[in-house]
Amino acid sequence: MTLHATSLRAVLAALALAVPAMADDWYPSRHGADDTLGAINFLSPDKVVQAARLVTTGKTYALGVPTGPDSPAYGPRRYAMTVLQLDDGLGAPLAANGITSNDDLLQTWMGIGSQIDGLGHLGIKHRYYNGKHASEFVTVTGLTTFGIETLPPIVSRGVLLDMAAHFGKPMLEAGTVFNSAEIKAAASAQNVRLEQGDVVLFHTGWLSLSETDPERFMAGEPGLGEDGARYLGELGVVAVGADTWGLDALPGDKADELFPAHQELLARQGVYVLENMDTRALVADGVQEFLFVLGQPRFVGAVQAVINPVAIR
Repeated sequence: MTLHATSLRAVLAALALAVPAMADDWYPSRHGADDTLGAINFLSPDKVVQAARLVTTGKTYALGVPTGPDSPAYGPRRYAMTVLQLDDGLGAPLAANGITSNDDLLQTWMGIGSQIDGLGHLGIKHRYYNGKHASEFVTVTGLTTFGIETLPPIVSRGVLLDMAAHFGKPMLEAGTVFNSAEIKAAASAQNVRLEQGDVVLFHTGWLSLSETDPERFMAGEPGLGEDGARYLGELGVVAVGADTWGLDALPGDKADELFPAHQELLARQGVYVLENMDTRALVADGVQEFLFVLGQPRFVGAVQAVINPVAIR
């Protein structure tokens, strides 16, 4: 599945005509000029213990969607699996005990399906988290800084904010933007308080379109605005995710900007982005707080990674 070229044409045309000036006073990071982990610094053993106390039933929820050729993907990303027989290629048994086997070769982009965006994914004029310039860490064989393999497991309190319910709709429309005011109102209505070290997920209802109308799903999305991203980053949340392919609203509230919430979270705040999170079962069960567990794959030098976080209540 790819995003049709026409879906971003208007935005890119506007960008070519008017790229707003951005101040360089967003670095160094509050975690120190040499920091490379960002908001993960807000995790702690105490936070894990507190989050574990949220588990009362032991029920688990897979937040990742199955990854395959039809997984939601920002074009031109692709997935291709090849299964190989590790013998003579004819399936003939090996050795006296007749051993046979299969292996697999996967050729895929890391940013496909349910994924985590690392701090080296999206920047501002070639500067990434903590002001680090692309020339300092980007190579064709992998990132030398911000690689996914450097991240510790992310285990913390998860909070689900039902933005579809906040707007009184089963599914938000593409281009619906929610910012700090809407986030605060939704949290208040759910009687939950966002705290430092949390993982915050938004339910918009959009993910279901990936199964029923994939072209519409990839042509736009409801999502987080820059003001909302700044609010969450300043709170000290560790990661922000949604049931959409790109977290940001598309189109957004500024016609000449593209993915401003990503820039605010990743580059300025060091907050990780989680995309295509399957929040449907959590909403169906009325789950608002949970233990969030993510042991991301440790691919050396990777910018992003396919993930399947687990929510436990």
